[in-house]
Amino acid sequence: QVRLVESGGGLVQPGGSLRLSCVASGSILSIYRMGWYRRAPGKQRELVARITTDGSTHYADSVKGRFTISRDNDKNTVYLQMNDLKPEDTAVYYCNADRRYNLGAVWGQGTQVTVSS
Repeated sequence: QVRLVESGGGLVQPGGSLRLSCVASGSILSIYRMGWYRRAPGKQRELVARITTDGSTHYADSVKGRFTISRDNDKNTVYLQMNDLKPEDTAVYYCNADRRYNLGAVWGQGTQVTVSS
């Protein structure tokens, strides 16, 4: 099995920055895509960014130009660098891993990001 452990959330002022980290352990070779999702209060969970093993990335329109997703394969870690944070970015952020061979998705525990003055 794959386990995801997240860190890096917190409280920041508008315009500030945070970097989220997600460390994967277990059957990591089964992972072909990892990403970050978020759930804001009163809203559905939405995709923020994702990255595949070949380095291809995808971003939600709301975070393009501000957020960057990256992977460090040697550390089995995916990062989400968040710059120019806005109050609308306030949400619980979840790390996600999609696996090959119909093994299904794995989710982290979630980390709170709050952007407020």
